[in-house]
Amino acid sequence: MNQMTPKEIVRELDKYIIGQDKAKKSVAIALRNRYRRSQLPEEIREEITPKNILMMGPTGVGKTEIARRLAKLVDAPFVKVEATKFTEVGYVGRDVDSMIRDLAEASVRITKNKMLQEKYAVAEELAEEKILDAFIPPKKKPGTGGGLRNPFDLFGAMQQNAQAQKTTQPAEPQMSESETELAREQVRKQLKEGLLEDQLIEIEVEDNSAQMNMLDVGGGMDMSISLGSIFGDAMPKKTKKKKVYVKEARKILKEQEAQNLIDMDRVTSEAMENAEQNGIVFIDEIDKIASSSGFRSGADVSREGVQRDILPIVEGSVVNTKYGPLKTDHILFIGAGAFHVSKPTDLIPELQGRFPIRVELENLTKDVFVQILTQTENAIVKQYKLLLETEGVKVTFTDEAIDAIAETAFLMNEQTENIGARRLHTVMENLLEDVSFNITEHEGDELVIDEAYVKERLNDYSGINEVEKYIL
Repeated sequence: MNQMTPKEIVRELDKYIIGQDKAKKSVAIALRNRYRRSQLPEEIREEITPKNILMMGPTGVGKTEIARRLAKLVDAPFVKVEATKFTEVGYVGRDVDSMIRDLAEASVRITKNKMLQEKYAVAEELAEEKILDAFIPPKKKPGTGGGLRNPFDLFGAMQQNAQAQKTTQPAEPQMSESETELAREQVRKQLKEGLLEDQLIEIEVEDNSAQMNMLDVGGGMDMSISLGSIFGDAMPKKTKKKKVYVKEARKILKEQEAQNLIDMDRVTSEAMENAEQNGIVFIDEIDKIASSSGFRSGADVSREGVQRDILPIVEGSVVNTKYGPLKTDHILFIGAGAFHVSKPTDLIPELQGRFPIRVELENLTKDVFVQILTQTENAIVKQYKLLLETEGVKVTFTDEAIDAIAETAFLMNEQTENIGARRLHTVMENLLEDVSFNITEHEGDELVIDEAYVKERLNDYSGINEVEKYIL
């Protein structure tokens, strides 16, 4: 993905977002600049900071979707935060550093998943060996396996010896070493052929209940550590017995073995580097913390205070996370807001200067609605078709019906609140409400949704009606 040109990035975004070419062009250039920066010598690389983007436009036109798809495209650590969360609790609000801590968590999750994928091949073989041991335990050689793992094992061994002396039972016939190996090979072959998938076995799994004991060390809601990590390997890991089918045991043991194979120190180190160099923070509703011009008091003071708290993070600072300090100098920040009441110039000048690229997103037209319904990768019409097909009902939409749906959504946005592409979900739900409710009566049918059906179902919503203002 690093080799993609800006035009190729835009083509990928076109699969999910219709229109908004200016915004897609800006984010594609910002992404490509990261690749260009990575090719420079280290001394100049540190001097080049990302050019943050401010997106302006009404709700539902694709601001969040552009940022989310961009992050998914390059598999970069991505966090979406609402600026209004920082003003929920009066003048204090949520700690603004939490957005960077969330980014660190997202980066660790991505890096860990990548490393797990690399280890799954080896983990699968180890898991199969453990399943084999559950069927036929390996023959222990004399004089091996004697070491005590901790002092408490001595007491347990003494109790077992005392119990064995009290109860005298006839010894079970023991297989020789060669017989054990032969039996294990036969079971291994059956496991590889998938003949034992529905057999019930007992396996040892890690007891994760111990990890629930967390100690708050202050410094924000995310600054807590597991009590088990304080003592490290001084305490042995708790395990418990669990009876599962072989097919479930494969998944559990494979995941467990892969977790044991990865080096968490390396995960943390790479994740923090990835967050610092490739992280994307999307600050939504940034217009809600913009103070209106003139005398400021009450809530306006709180909003301006939040801007001043966000400013050092966007400018470049170091935030302490539970994985270590994280520098924000090279994180890409994308601000977004409708800016209906306030204007970008109502933000404090210092914060305005940190978002040098400004992009205005356009309102969605009827033609754009038609494309959203039919041309995107996971088009809304396609989604509803697949949902109804799960119950044996095949639905077909004519071109005229699609046109009528788009026109209705466009008119409703014009005549009431403009909620962008989200209006299509309202229209589609009303259109297919009866079909979805009476699904059993239509089982096995092939329904054709034409223009007449659309106009009949959406008649109440297509004109200027008072009822429209109550429809989301």
